[in-house]
Amino acid sequence: MNCPFCRYDDTKVVDSRLGKGGTSVRRRRECPSCERRFTTYERVEEILPWVIKKDGRREAFDRAKIISGMQRACEKRPVSVEQIEELVDKLERKFQECGDKEISASLIGEAVMDTLHDVDEVAYVRFASVYRQFKDINEFMSELNDLLKHSH
Repeated sequence: MNCPFCRYDDTKVVDSRLGKGGTSVRRRRECPSCERRFTTYERVEEILPWVIKKDGRREAFDRAKIISGMQRACEKRPVSVEQIEELVDKLERKFQECGDKEISASLIGEAVMDTLHDVDEVAYVRFASVYRQFKDINEFMSELNDLLKHSH
């Protein structure tokens, strides 16, 4: 493993532990060259479906894109980075377990919205406003009214 600080190519493992949920291994490493420490995570590489975009293009499933979108929606909300990681883990497992080789981007977006709806309604509205690209305030208000009806 290359050191992220000095690029030395032979770092040593100082400590290894199972990550949360037992699905990863957390390793503390130390670089003998610059003596700095860093953490790496090792996970089993799962076979995830390809994503079919709205324009028909296909691209590899990208966990980082989902995390990024959820982080933006949850900004300044009481949702921790750990919670977001756990939510994305669950979504990723759901997409793996469906067994499909391809999945539409819209299905992923809807799943993210459903997840956020259950966690934080403000984050849900933020994500929905970007994802659904409301054309005017009436569409946005309609979504808010639906949310209010279902939360009572």
